[in-house]
Amino acid sequence: MTNWLEEKVSQIKNIDLKLMVQAQERLDNLTKPLGSLGRLEEIAKTIVGITGDPGPVIRWKTVFTFAADHGVTAEGVSAYPAEVTPQMVLNFLRGGAGINVLARHAGAKVVVADLGVAADLSHLDGLVHRKVRMGTNNMTQGPAMSQEEALKAIRTGFELVSQESQEGLGLIGTGDMGIGNTTAASALATVFTGQPVAEVTGRGTGIDDSTLQNKVRVIEKALAVNRPSPAAPLDALAKVGGLEIAGLVGVILAGAVRRIPILIDGFISGAAALAASAVAPKAKNFLIASHQSVEKGHAHVLRHLELEPLLNLRLRLGEGTGAALAMPIVEAACKILNEMATFGEAGVSERSDLKDVKS
Repeated sequence: MTNWLEEKVSQIKNIDLKLMVQAQERLDNLTKPLGSLGRLEEIAKTIVGITGDPGPVIRWKTVFTFAADHGVTAEGVSAYPAEVTPQMVLNFLRGGAGINVLARHAGAKVVVADLGVAADLSHLDGLVHRKVRMGTNNMTQGPAMSQEEALKAIRTGFELVSQESQEGLGLIGTGDMGIGNTTAASALATVFTGQPVAEVTGRGTGIDDSTLQNKVRVIEKALAVNRPSPAAPLDALAKVGGLEIAGLVGVILAGAVRRIPILIDGFISGAAALAASAVAPKAKNFLIASHQSVEKGHAHVLRHLELEPLLNLRLRLGEGTGAALAMPIVEAACKILNEMATFGEAGVSERSDLKDVKS
C-alpha cells in the first residue's frame, strides 16, 4: 500500500466497547420487556460504539452516489448499453431517479460524483467532477486500471466525505451507477470471499440465461488473465474493480476514520466493503448492511463481512436506494435510546424477577 493509504488505515480506531455495554444497560432498563425492540436495540448500541457518543443524534445524512463506466461491457455482459450511465447521471441531477425520491423521503443529501463516466460531463451543474479516466479498460484483456488510478479514486471518496463532515455529517450511505458494475463486483466477490464465480454472479440489469452464462465466462477469463489476490487488495481492486467501487472504498475508510456510521447499499457497495475491509480490517466494524439485494452474490458478501441486513425488500437497483431506506431505521434506534424513559424515570414497576436480581 502507499504511504497515504497506510496513514489513513492507521487512523482507524476500535469501536468503543465500554460505551456499548453502558448503552445496553440503559436499553435493558427502558420501559419495555427486555430485548423487545430487537434489532433497534442492536443498532442503537452499534451507533454508540461507532461514534463514541453515549447519546448519538443524527442531524445530517448523505448518500454518496458515484458513477463510472466499465470497459468489460464490450463483452456483452449487460442488458443495457454503456450510454445509460451518463443518461442516469443527468437523471440524478434532475432529481428524478429512485435515489432522489428515497433520499428526499429520508431527509438525506445526495452527492453525485463522476469518477469515471466514459463521456464528457463537464457541462453539468451540480455534478461533482472528479473523473479519474474515461471508464476502465476491458478487464478480460488486462487490468481494469492502474493501482495509481484506483488509489486516486479511493482518495476522491475519502476527500468527499471529509468535505461533507465539516457540515456535521452523522450518517453515510453508499451508492453507485455504472453499466457493467455487477460484473466487476462479482469478480471482486470471488477474490475476497473465495466463492466460485457462478455462485456470486447474478442477472444484474436483468440479463437472460445465455447472457448470464457469458457473464460468468467473462469474469472467469478476467480472473485468469489478471490473477488478483485477496492478500493484495489495492492490486485486486485495480485489476478487476471499477472506479466507482474504488471511490466507495474511500468513503468507507473516511467514515471509519471519522467514526461515522456507514450504511452500505447493495451488491456493488458490498464489493467496495469487501475491498475496504481487506485494506483496513477495523473498517468492518463501522459498517451497517442496509438490505440484502436479490443479486446472487450479495448474500455471500454479507456473510463474509459478518453483517446482518436490516431489510430484505428484493431490491436490485443500486444508486444508494437501500441505504436511504434504512436511514430512518437507524435514526429511530438512536431516538429509542435517547428519548424513551427508563422504569425509574417513568415510575413504572419492573418485572419482579428483575427486582430480585438487582437487590
